Amino acid sequence: MAVPVAFFGLFFAYPVTAIVGRGLKAGGDWQFGRIGDVLARPDILDVLWFTTWQAFASTALTLLIALPGAYVFARFDFPGKQLLRAVVTVPFVLPTVVVGTAFLALLGRGGLLDELWGVRLDTTVWAILLAHVFFNYAVVVRTVGGLWSQLDPRQEEAARVLGAGRFAAFRRVTLPALGPAVAAAALMVFLFTFTSFGVVQILGGPAYSTLEVEIYRQTAQLLDLPTAAVLTLVQFAAVGAILAVHAATVRRRERALKLVDPDLTSRRPRGPGQWALLGGVLLTALLLILLPLGVLVERSFDGPGGYGFGYYEALQSAGSGSSSTFLVPPLEAVGNSLRYALVATLIALVVGGLAAAALTRRAGRLVRGFDALLMLPLGVSAVTVGFGFLITLDEPPLDLRTSWILVPLAQALVGVPFVVRTMLPVLRAVDDRLREAAAVLGASPLRAWREVDLPLVRRAVLVAAGFAFAVSLGEFGATVFIARPDNPTLPVAVARLLGRSGELNYGQAMALSTILMLVCAVSLLLLERIRTDRSGEF
Repeated sequence: MAVPVAFFGLFFAYPVTAIVGRGLKAGGDWQFGRIGDVLARPDILDVLWFTTWQAFASTALTLLIALPGAYVFARFDFPGKQLLRAVVTVPFVLPTVVVGTAFLALLGRGGLLDELWGVRLDTTVWAILLAHVFFNYAVVVRTVGGLWSQLDPRQEEAARVLGAGRFAAFRRVTLPALGPAVAAAALMVFLFTFTSFGVVQILGGPAYSTLEVEIYRQTAQLLDLPTAAVLTLVQFAAVGAILAVHAATVRRRERALKLVDPDLTSRRPRGPGQWALLGGVLLTALLLILLPLGVLVERSFDGPGGYGFGYYEALQSAGSGSSSTFLVPPLEAVGNSLRYALVATLIALVVGGLAAAALTRRAGRLVRGFDALLMLPLGVSAVTVGFGFLITLDEPPLDLRTSWILVPLAQALVGVPFVVRTMLPVLRAVDDRLREAAAVLGASPLRAWREVDLPLVRRAVLVAAGFAFAVSLGEFGATVFIARPDNPTLPVAVARLLGRSGELNYGQAMALSTILMLVCAVSLLLLERIRTDRSGEF
């Protein structure tokens, strides 16, 4: 636990505490009375209510739509499976401003629904909920599907032989085994929607505001740091309470499971019911995932003189429409993002892997509390973290404001929770008797981990690496404050272009978004091939 505790204490707790302290202090004295004053305001109460219920609604809708997809990817083998798995993960790495813009093109004025049926859903809750499902679909598919693919299907088949129906066997055998993974996925989706920013700001309009949107508005537009500090504390407390309930309830359901090679559990669909389920999942992916992505790609080629590569060619120069926005050609953001994401992924795997290993030991309340604390970066305002980095990491011995490592550190803060939540259910499912048997045969703890744990969790490690790499590519909230102008990341570059008027800037933003999609899809496809190539080693 030493390394994860030190990492979170230095790069999360310290910056957040510093920025909140500045907001609640006046003349050197703490002003705790501001908390009650802020929470008594009707407009703030409306923001709290909307933030909470839309997060619950988004989580429930995401689970309802994505769980069939998790089953299909875990149990079925069909042509193009690896490619489709990579494609459905692409939305998760897109900056939320791009997701909001894509759905605005579909659901807003002049969008696809407006042109076909005269229906507009922008500035409605439905647009926000659908965008959240689009964004978080891969979280459920990969987190739940990763464990589902390693569950021995013969246990459910044995229950059916003993007289249980298909649904009863699933409810009594498979669902309890999947409980921790489903809860982990639901927790991550809830935290992301609870702190939603770009989607709500673009699609909700002035009528809807989450805590994250309100913190940004109070900080950047109204310069009201005390109100922003109070809202940050409220967000922090709410997320902490949710994590505590999650840790207390899920831990009772965890147990050792019999894990098998996923390649032995997947097969081609059989019967009309399974083919219909596969068709439904493919149709959902087409309408929910591919259609919004297709809009972005189409707009990246739709230039003033017709379809072509004009916007992509403009990315190679720092002049023209982007001369006052970038010190370097926007295309350099691709290389910057890849380098930052690789370093952030390595940091997240080391810190998250150590944390997950410590949490498998079940060493009392301290470890259980640490389990909840690891998820806090997903529930605390990225605006607060970014400002905190600027005001705390600017003096020796940690003067990092001009260092390139600052961006990967901020990205790793978001990647570590995904590593922990992905690896932990699988690590806890490993039977302790296997480790004990290795120890009886003379294996050291390190060798027992290498020979017993690692082969069983190798797939979970690769899934965790994919998640960490994906969220690092798409991290925007904190990075926008600390990325240097001469080394922008892809999300920062897209946001800068979208923030300026002009058709050229908008087209370049769509082109960069398309490049980000392709980079993510290729990276995840390579990851899928690595997982498949090593499946025979288990």
